[in-house]
Amino acid sequence: MSGLISVDEALRALAPHVLDAGEESLPVGDALGRVLAQDVTARTTTPPTDVSAMDGYAVRLSDVREAGSRLQVTGEIPAGTLPNRSVAAGEAMRIFTGAPLPEGADHILIQEEAERTGEVIEVTTPQTEAKHIRKAGRDFSAGEILVTAGTLLSPADLGLAAAGNNGTVTVRRKPKVAILPGGDELLPPASELQPGKIIDSSSTALAALIRSWGGEPITPGIAGDTIAQIRALIDAAGDADLILPIGGASVGDYDYMKAAFQEAGAEILFSGIAVRPGKPTWFARRGTQRVLGLPGNPASAFVCAHLFLKDLLAKTSGPTSRFSAKLEAEMAPGGFRETYYRAVSRLHDGVRTVTPLADQDSSLLRPLQQANCLIRRQANAPAAAPGDDVDCVSFGSV
Repeated sequence: MSGLISVDEALRALAPHVLDAGEESLPVGDALGRVLAQDVTARTTTPPTDVSAMDGYAVRLSDVREAGSRLQVTGEIPAGTLPNRSVAAGEAMRIFTGAPLPEGADHILIQEEAERTGEVIEVTTPQTEAKHIRKAGRDFSAGEILVTAGTLLSPADLGLAAAGNNGTVTVRRKPKVAILPGGDELLPPASELQPGKIIDSSSTALAALIRSWGGEPITPGIAGDTIAQIRALIDAAGDADLILPIGGASVGDYDYMKAAFQEAGAEILFSGIAVRPGKPTWFARRGTQRVLGLPGNPASAFVCAHLFLKDLLAKTSGPTSRFSAKLEAEMAPGGFRETYYRAVSRLHDGVRTVTPLADQDSSLLRPLQQANCLIRRQANAPAAAPGDDVDCVSFGSV
């Protein structure tokens, strides 16, 4: 596809290519933050039987309705043991929290409301209703779905899965995403800078985004400005589900990314998007491998990752979060391309508001640290005033 396409057209083109790296089984304790691929069902009932919710005495309510009532203690039931007899009229059994209720008992007389002398207890507080019993299956029953597929597994989810007697869970595999920055001017962080060189910050930021979206970043290295150097790193990323070339896709004399991928057998599906920032963004397929080219400008690459890369990782990241908010500042009429402004959104008295950051220069990285969303402005949009509703894309912290 030649020429620039709209953001919506780009998203429709990407939709059939959402990455699916398959499934894997993990120990339940190792699955934090992973996306569940299959429902987790209970393999047991909890509690498995009626159990005591307090330390005290298992009794018949009819025997303890009046203060001064006396009962014979006929045994003891620690947690983890089964009662060896039933409770008859005028009897009580010492019981502890979590222990199974003996047959005949329908109430727990808590130890603070009884006085014991030898093997006899006396009720000190009249009992008016049956209490302090956790009924069988109160939490869940065998066969019940505990965690549904698609859930981003939290500590509570994993605890519930374990309580249901599940030793493993089936999760989505992490898609492998190879980050391929290009340019002779780039050096890795902590390098000794030389005139004309700059630090490759995109690889660090994008790798962090990929991890947060459930992917596994791979960094084969920085490609130089020749097709041969780029091809070498394409080959090194042969097991990646997606390659993320950064830069080298404009019209400069040293922009060889697309040519190198085409030489490696990639079919380019679109070559640019009518968006600011991010016009050079492109997409291709190479067999089962996908290629999403992002702008070389680090801030532009970060923005376009939220607009396009996250959707390709939707099976592990969830969908991109979009919302509407009330504008808190004036915005000039839109340009001829759809534009995304770094912004800060807040909740004021139940109303979601948003303010664009003052400096939107695409070379700046500090605004990305301050922003928690993007304001979407359509091409040729009229000027906007405070109080107007605007569409936004979340950075995940709104």
